[in-house]
Amino acid sequence: MRRPLPLRPTAAAAALVLLAGCSSWTPGGDPIVRWVPAYRIDIQQGNVVTRDQLEKVQVGMTRLQVRDILGTPLIADPFHAGRWDYIFTFDQPRKPMQRRAVVLLFEGDQLHDIQAPELPTEREFVAGIAKADGSFKVPQLELTPEQIGALPVPPKPQQPAQPEPPSGVTRNYPPLEPS
Repeated sequence: MRRPLPLRPTAAAAALVLLAGCSSWTPGGDPIVRWVPAYRIDIQQGNVVTRDQLEKVQVGMTRLQVRDILGTPLIADPFHAGRWDYIFTFDQPRKPMQRRAVVLLFEGDQLHDIQAPELPTEREFVAGIAKADGSFKVPQLELTPEQIGALPVPPKPQQPAQPEPPSGVTRNYPPLEPS
């Protein structure tokens, strides 16, 4: 029967040195690590509800009409069937986190109450999430009357041509089911 080989002293010493090196490294200890910041991404969760959208929602609307305007709620609790929650959070590096909650209360299928904080307009929201370096320009959301007038006029639809009757041999087939 073979006996296991003893651990060589040089291999044991190398393992101890490697383990000791791992324990002495700290994230802020290395001067290079302090000058190179970690990349952080923007994290958006939930439903964006703007003042423009919420102005279209009226008390007395049905659930389907509200869903067409605001989209599916983030939380539709089966234990509170008459309550829809539209929650939005947006976390950007070096900016305070945005958090808004819009609560809609229903009685049956009809909207009964709207509970919402002061919401930004769509233009204010886009400007609020833009990068701080100014590289993002807020797009024009609607055409001016002059731009609408400058659009090309679509061509009038042509009348579909009358199909020609089939030509060639015509066949008479017996009916598929007896009459």
